[in-house]
Amino acid sequence: MPHSRAMTSIGAGCHELRIVDDRMSWRIIYHVAEEAIVILHVFEKKSRKTPSRIIEVCQRRLRAFYAAS
Repeated sequence: MPHSRAMTSIGAGCHELRIVDDRMSWRIIYHVAEEAIVILHVFEKKSRKTPSRIIEVCQRRLRAFYAAS
């Protein structure tokens, strides 16, 4: 069963979904908005800590989502 945890370092309502398959571990960073679930990033997890560049990309995409609303 996939596990999800809050990612407050990106923003309120942001979460990381953890998915492990036979060969690797995947992460889906998403935001739960009132009108949509926004997928901010999907990547292969290679270390325990989420890279800062991925956090920055997600923050930028979240700002762009709300700017377009």
